[in-house]
Parts: sequence; C-alpha cells; structure tokens
Amino acid sequence: METSIETRSSRAARRAARRRSHHLVTADETSLVDLEMFLATLPLCASGRVFIEVPTADDIRPIQVPGRMTVTWLARADRSGAPGSGRSCARGEAVARATCAWADEMLYDGEYETHITLFGGYLGTADIVDHLTGDLGVDAASIRVPERFVGLLPTDR
Repeated sequence: METSIETRSSRAARRAARRRSHHLVTADETSLVDLEMFLATLPLCASGRVFIEVPTADDIRPIQVPGRMTVTWLARADRSGAPGSGRSCARGEAVARATCAWADEMLYDGEYETHITLFGGYLGTADIVDHLTGDLGVDAASIRVPERFVGLLPTDR
C-alpha cells in the first residue's frame, strides 16, 4: 500500500511540474521549422511567450502553440532600427528588443521556472543571451540555442 501512495504522490508532483512548464521561445523566418518541431514537443498545458521575427507582415501565418502560450509576430518592415538612428530594423533587432523588454518585466525568480529556447539568427540570439545573462543573471547553461552558436555566444568566452 505504501508504494501506491508514493506512486500517486510522484505522479501528482509530475503533473504539478508540467502545469508550471513556462517557456520563453524566439525564432525568425529561417527557423520556423525548428520552432514548430519544438512547440509540438511541449505539453498542452505549457504556458509562456513566443516571439517570431519575420521580414514583412505578409510572412505571418498560423502556428500551433499550446493554448496557454502567446505568440507575438514582429515584422521588421513595420519597425524602425535603433531609436533615434533613422535606420530600418536590422535582422534580429526586433526579436531581441521585444524579448529583452518582456524579460525585464516578466522574468523573475518566482514559483515557475522559465525554460528559454532561442532559435533564429546569431545577432538577435547573441543580444538576448547577453541581456539575460549579463543584466538579469540568468544562468547561461539554462538557455537552449542552436548547436551552431555554441562556443560563439558572449557567455561562452
């Protein structure tokens, strides 16, 4: 009898952990397939935020995410570059700005651990990793990035 109670207790703990599965995910137009494959592996009860940067609003399309996740599409053509520069938005700039702003307000040491997965181009990913680790104290080992970036990011030096 003791074993079944322990088993029920461990199942309840696993269910509770899944309910607390919170994610911050980024991507761009070059990584949509990777993004969709990743999102398909998440439990239906996962919550969190997905930022996707694309060249224009015409590149926005439906994407399947768990019901508790919010998707924000960022069209570079509709955004400016660095404030006051008068330049167009560079690749990776919109996703880095949006993700860093979200993290500044929403990423906290609370009850829920946030799983961070960054797909997309190097520049945006590097800026995000630099901000999360340098400004917010996130452990670099807890951030998943494409294999091709391992050893190149600011925290890897």
